[in-house]
Amino acid sequence: MAVEEEGLRVFQSVKIKIGEAKNLPTYPGPNKMRDCYCTVNLDQEEVFRTKIVEKSLCPFYGEDFYCEIPRSFRHLSFYVFDRDVFRRDSIIGKVAIQKEDLQKYHNRDTWFQLQHVDADSEVQGKVHLELRLGEVITDSGVVCHKLAVRILECRGLPIVNGQCDPYATVTLAGPCRSEAKKTKVKKKTNNPQFDEVFYFEVTRPCSYSRKSHFDFEEEDVDKLEIRYFLQPRDNGSKSLKPGDLGSLRLNVVYTEDHVFSSDYYGPLRDLLLKSADVEPVSASAAHILGEVCREKQEAAVPLVRLLLHYGRVVPFISAIASAEVRRTQDPNTIFRGNSLTSKCIDETMKLAGMHYLHVTLKPTIEEICQGHRPCEIDPVRLKDGESLESNTENLRQYVDRVFKVITESGMSCPTVMCDIFFSLREAAAKRFQDDLDVRYTAVSSFVFLRFFAPAILSPNLFQLTPHHTDPQTSRTLTLVSKTIQTLGSLSKSKSASFKESYMAAFYEFFNEQKYADAVKNFLDLISSSGRRDPKSVQQPILLKEGFMIKRAQGRKRFGMKNFKKRWFRLTNHEFTYQKSKGDPPLCSIPLENVLAVEPLEEESFKMKNMFQVIQPERALYIQANNCVEAKAWTDTLTKLSQSNQKRLTMYHPSAYLNGHWLCCRASSDTAAGCSPCTGGLPANIQLDIDGDRETERIYTLFSSYMRKLEQMQEACGSRSVYDGPEQEEHAAFLIDDPRETYKTLKLVIAGVGALEREHAQRRRDKVKKTKYGSQEHPIGDKSFQSYVQQQSETPAHSM
Repeated sequence: MAVEEEGLRVFQSVKIKIGEAKNLPTYPGPNKMRDCYCTVNLDQEEVFRTKIVEKSLCPFYGEDFYCEIPRSFRHLSFYVFDRDVFRRDSIIGKVAIQKEDLQKYHNRDTWFQLQHVDADSEVQGKVHLELRLGEVITDSGVVCHKLAVRILECRGLPIVNGQCDPYATVTLAGPCRSEAKKTKVKKKTNNPQFDEVFYFEVTRPCSYSRKSHFDFEEEDVDKLEIRYFLQPRDNGSKSLKPGDLGSLRLNVVYTEDHVFSSDYYGPLRDLLLKSADVEPVSASAAHILGEVCREKQEAAVPLVRLLLHYGRVVPFISAIASAEVRRTQDPNTIFRGNSLTSKCIDETMKLAGMHYLHVTLKPTIEEICQGHRPCEIDPVRLKDGESLESNTENLRQYVDRVFKVITESGMSCPTVMCDIFFSLREAAAKRFQDDLDVRYTAVSSFVFLRFFAPAILSPNLFQLTPHHTDPQTSRTLTLVSKTIQTLGSLSKSKSASFKESYMAAFYEFFNEQKYADAVKNFLDLISSSGRRDPKSVQQPILLKEGFMIKRAQGRKRFGMKNFKKRWFRLTNHEFTYQKSKGDPPLCSIPLENVLAVEPLEEESFKMKNMFQVIQPERALYIQANNCVEAKAWTDTLTKLSQSNQKRLTMYHPSAYLNGHWLCCRASSDTAAGCSPCTGGLPANIQLDIDGDRETERIYTLFSSYMRKLEQMQEACGSRSVYDGPEQEEHAAFLIDDPRETYKTLKLVIAGVGALEREHAQRRRDKVKKTKYGSQEHPIGDKSFQSYVQQQSETPAHSM
């Protein structure tokens, strides 16, 4: 969900690694240990929670979280909680990073001291004020100055324990006086409308000037309308040593994309999309991006997403894979490095193959996690009472099950993956004609080594489990992953693949031809050109599930319309809810009956994060757990119902209550909508990719590596003139055809320069037009202050 800003769409996202906490304060009890978890919050709204780590003052979490941020925010906060024996949660401390400071810690592990949390520090929201200074003549003829303070409204106040009954106080503080006045209390709202005026008698000093008191540009104003961010009260009552609450290790990557309309990106996008057709492919714009980026991964992510969006990923990967195979001398090292080819295939499998991974592995992984059977086969690690023979049998059964579901899943492998595997197989077989196994190892090095094995080893990173598994289950999955990886490698000496003697001994159970045959049959199937699964469209695909709150739909005339917690499931066929996970559905909505999926205004039920699924007869009102979850559900539902023929163009943004729509006051419950439906998303249930956003990200990469682009140009020039020793900074570039590469570089630099000039002009326009103290940028908005300062200090880069 993008925020529109002066012709731009602004996207925010954050990727977080929650590492560990250390030196937490001891529990005031006999065992002194704590059971702790950590939450991620946008301001004070929780959007993610780790698992609970029991009995530790240095808990290790090792959890990753990524989300698109659908709204503005001031702080990214992390709270560490302790859960006691009565299952009561108490806050130990927090880390709060201001939005404008996130770049300081970009993509690096950082230890943060936990800070104390109290009521005065938990502040969010903004207040809309109007100030007027006037002169009043009293009955005695004395001129008195009065300050009128009008409190119009507040927005975005925190909801504490599910409640928010706010009021405001206005205090006029001076050297000899402190006068306070208070508004009425507004019940059950975090966006209260006050519209109350308070008057204070003031003394105007001789040095008074309006500009010295109010930093605004208008001259001779009698009234100022301003907005402030609310700030914590400084009670100064606590004197606490830093570090007495412990610390938390985090890695935060915050990204903000400012995306123009599509026509701005035409020249750069066209260069990237025709990369597969450039001869040699090393002279293409996409390949050049991989050459100049410090890490191939940062180039592969936006490249693959852009090429997938436009259906060009298979020809590009085929071209760079063929080029890499031609440079490979030993078939045993084929695709083993962290090349652009490997990273692009990894990213494609991650995007296009996630559902395939879930369908194939999730049931068995869940069985292993829930069964909790001991599988340790290292004699040194055996616990008291465990049997090596019993553990070995448990592990053998698990490996057999995982191996079976993988090798029987070939017909479910996504077409785009099969087409890539076909090109790898053909290129490898052509290059190494004497090696009959290379057509298999070229494919198995990806599908087993880089796809299935990592998912088994760390299922939480692939959403196969909600959190890290416990130590025993993690050890079991490590042993299963090692064995599956070796089975899929088809190496000549498999026992020698293991450094540990106990693994080599265990592998003898699988040293039969039937396992090798099963692997080869599977690899043959997924690397066959044109393979299609005729049942893929008809099979229900589970896309999302989880608990949410729904309002009873009132299908019965006198039925109760209260709110209840239900387990929701969304497939590519229907949207259902049931009382608990695994129960029969209480309600099923076929996707063809979904006419629109839209947000529901908070004032309807005084509840945040609500959306509505509109059907022909009624609307289903649902509350998600947080803003991130609400966005995920609405995006996926909208995407699935996008092609419905009877989709609405207008809807009611508020609920129908007490005989009328709250938004337009129409009395008929069948009245046509009063607001236009939001823009649709691409009707593709697997991938939701914004091509312009990915092109903007690629532009940002090219811009940040401009010096390397220029060095690559210099390298092309020197190689074209003479074929002698190279300068050290030029030697790292792969340049097969200097003239063609130089031509592409020239076009890339021109395209990047044009976009840079557009961005610079937009930034200058924004600074000129934005009024400090407006609703968009209230007083106290440090992010905007730093933005203005940055623009004044940094001239636009002209290329």
